[in-house]
Amino acid sequence: QVQLVESGGGLVQPGGSLRLSCVASRFTLDYYAIGWFRQAPGKEREGVSCISSSDGSTYYADSVKGRFTISRDNSQNTVYLQMNSLRPEDTAVYYCAADTVAYRRCVPEPNVFGSWGQGTQVTVSS
Repeated sequence: QVQLVESGGGLVQPGGSLRLSCVASRFTLDYYAIGWFRQAPGKEREGVSCISSSDGSTYYADSVKGRFTISRDNSQNTVYLQMNSLRPEDTAVYYCAADTVAYRRCVPEPNVFGSWGQGTQVTVSS
């Protein structure tokens, strides 16, 4: 069973920044793509960003492109999501998840990610 732990959420003013962390096992980060997803109250879960393990290719949803940056640090067993220029619409619970197929190019589809963390709350409000 794969375990992932998200952290770094909190309350921030519009235009502010947060850095989310997703800690996973070395095995998971070495072999599987890691994705960031979010879900706001009453809304569907949506893909935000992902990074592949094989070539480091990345994906960003149109709504966050240019504002968010995904990265990984294998020495820390961590994938990060740097979020800048935050907007109230970014308010949601953010989850990290691992793909179910080793070395697959990352895709921002929740159904292909089989292991999920507990989530971390991000609230953007004045």
